[in-house]
Amino acid sequence: MTVLGFDELGEGIGDAWAVLRDNANRAGFDAAVPTCPGWTVRHLLAHQGMVHRWAAAVLRGIDLDVEAVEREGLVVDDPLDWLDDGAKDLLQALVDAPDDLDVRFFLRDAPPPKVAWARRQCHETTMHAVDARAAVLGRQPLASDTWIRPRLAVDGIDELLTGFLPRRSSRLRSATPRTVSVEATDTGDAWSLAISDDPVVATRLRPESPDTVLTGTAVQLYLGLWNRSNEIVCDESAESAGDFLAQWRRSVTVTWSR
Repeated sequence: MTVLGFDELGEGIGDAWAVLRDNANRAGFDAAVPTCPGWTVRHLLAHQGMVHRWAAAVLRGIDLDVEAVEREGLVVDDPLDWLDDGAKDLLQALVDAPDDLDVRFFLRDAPPPKVAWARRQCHETTMHAVDARAAVLGRQPLASDTWIRPRLAVDGIDELLTGFLPRRSSRLRSATPRTVSVEATDTGDAWSLAISDDPVVATRLRPESPDTVLTGTAVQLYLGLWNRSNEIVCDESAESAGDFLAQWRRSVTVTWSR
C-alpha cells in the first residue's frame, strides 16, 4: 500500500528538497541541527546528498563508494549546489526507471521497487528538510512550523509502521505483549501495532482494546513517530502504564545503512 502515487512522491521529493535548501541557506552551514545531535547543517547536506546519489545508483544498478561521496559533500565549496546536483539526478533516475524495475528494496510490505524507492526518498528528504527547519528555529519544529500535508504524512506514517517496524533489526520489543493503536485525529487513519519479544506486527486498522493509544493530527504523528517533534498524545491503560513514548524514542531510530 502507498497513499501517494508515483507522481505525488516525486513532487514530495521536490518540495522537501526546496525546503531543505532554503532552510539550510538561512541557518548557515555551521549551524547546529537540534533534531540530529552532533550534526551541523553541512553534515546534514552531505548526508542527504550522499543518500540521493546512492538511491540513484541503486535504481541504475551501479555500485557507489558512499563514504567517498559523503566526504566530498563535507568539503565542497558550495554544499547547496552539490545537493542540487544529487537531487536532480535522483529525480531523473526515478523518471527513467521502467515500471517493472527489478532492483533490491529492503522494507517489508513494500510496493514495486520503482515506487518503493520514490517513497523512501520522499520521506527521507522530507525528514531531513524538517531537520533543516529545526536548525533555523533552534528547536524541534511543531507541525504548524512545516509545509507538510496530511496526505503525505499518512503515507510516511504507514511506511514507518508497516515497513520499518516489522524488520528483525527493529529494536521495539516488549517482554509483556501489548497492543498500540496509532490514530490520526484529522484523517481518520489508524494502525495497530502488536509488540512482543518478536518483531512488531503492524496492521492498518484500529484495534478493539489497545493497551496504549497514540493520537495527533497526521502531521503531528508523522513528525513525532519519526522523532522530530513532541506533539503526540499518549494514553495508556492502568495495566500497561509506563512511558511508552520514551521507549519509542530509545528504540525507533532509523539510521542509514547500505
